[in-house]
Amino acid sequence: MRRRRPERRQIIPDPVYSDLIVAKFVNNLMLDGKKSTAEKLFYKSLEIIKNKEKKDGLEIFRKALQNVSPVVEVKSKRIGGATYQVPTEVRENRRSALAMRWLIQYSRARKGQTMADRLAAEFIAASKGEGSSFKKKEDTHRMAEANKAFAHFR
Repeated sequence: MRRRRPERRQIIPDPVYSDLIVAKFVNNLMLDGKKSTAEKLFYKSLEIIKNKEKKDGLEIFRKALQNVSPVVEVKSKRIGGATYQVPTEVRENRRSALAMRWLIQYSRARKGQTMADRLAAEFIAASKGEGSSFKKKEDTHRMAEANKAFAHFR
């Protein structure tokens, strides 16, 4: 018999915007338990966006998350000795988790001065429908589209 599933942890909304999504993003951004550093980075990047784009940083962040969130992805499924890439729909919580992960991953990989600058640049690019994290989403969708023939294995 399988053991019970652990209950999901409650996250406390972030102090500045009282937003759960921001808190979740900061938690993902954090390295080695340095939450205050992660928070400073995030808020600084929103400030940079505000100065560059003359728009609300939080709005651009939300738009970036929305643009990077994948709707479908492929999962490997083994059937009779062959492994098929089966396209599956992405649940809402995984969708946002992937979007956050990709935004952070490609921000870290970017060329730039500080992490706040790179984060801001990635947010702006993603909100406009460009940049590495948006490309990742497009590639994921393309993979799912290419393997549509195996959708009946779901």
